[in-house]
Amino acid sequence: MSDLKAQVLDPSLTPFEQLCRLMAVLRSPEGCQWDRAQTHRSLLPYLIEEAYEVLEAVEAEDYPGLKEELGDLLCQIVFHTQLAQERGEFDINDSVRSIIDKLIRRHPHVFKNRAELDPDQVRDQWEKIKTELEEKKSVLSGLPRSMPALTMAYRIGEKAAGVGFDWGKSSDAFDKVIEELDEVREVLVSSDENRKARLGDEIGDLLFAVASVARLEGVDPEAALRRALAKFRQRFERMEAKLTSDGRRFDDYTLDEMEAVWQRIKRQPEN
Repeated sequence: MSDLKAQVLDPSLTPFEQLCRLMAVLRSPEGCQWDRAQTHRSLLPYLIEEAYEVLEAVEAEDYPGLKEELGDLLCQIVFHTQLAQERGEFDINDSVRSIIDKLIRRHPHVFKNRAELDPDQVRDQWEKIKTELEEKKSVLSGLPRSMPALTMAYRIGEKAAGVGFDWGKSSDAFDKVIEELDEVREVLVSSDENRKARLGDEIGDLLFAVASVARLEGVDPEAALRRALAKFRQRFERMEAKLTSDGRRFDDYTLDEMEAVWQRIKRQPEN
């Protein structure tokens, strides 16, 4: 075993400590040129990719895969803290202490004034604490603008609900969906010169209202849309294989003929 490998696999270290040492070795002059060339910004695509791979493993209930993907995501976190440590800004222990302090502060019903709160009450308390302690300038602060829009719609609604600004029930939010549908229809039949911009605004309002209904019913709209897209893709590919099996092309079929095949495929069991 090489000296570097022995340093990393020191049995006196915990696996987490070994990972931190491994990253330090990879970033050292004796390490890897690729790892030494990375920056916080260059690592962002990998961080996002690993987060989505965790998401996919959870949705698939692939727990052996989840074990591996969480390790990959942890590697990205340790990589970022290693870069910060090299510049003398903070290290992984500072990050861990920060989240420990934050979690204790945001769970007073556990660590201060003991109380049995249901999940919704905990969520609402969490949002109030963040604003009361001025951790955030606004209730809606802390949501990255780069997050998927449906996820952001869900979280914005959740945060607003945390301070009491919410629909009374999902049926009220559904009434808003109907209202927004009518407004989309109104723009569609209009001849307004700003029709496209107005349509974009109204469709955005409609999607936000749909996300509110989903949230109030405990449905993640982002996950629901991904499932719908996966289902459509699977059915479309099966239709495509059926239509092109004899060497014909899409152009050789009418829309009614394609729709007939589509309906037959929809009635078949999903894989």
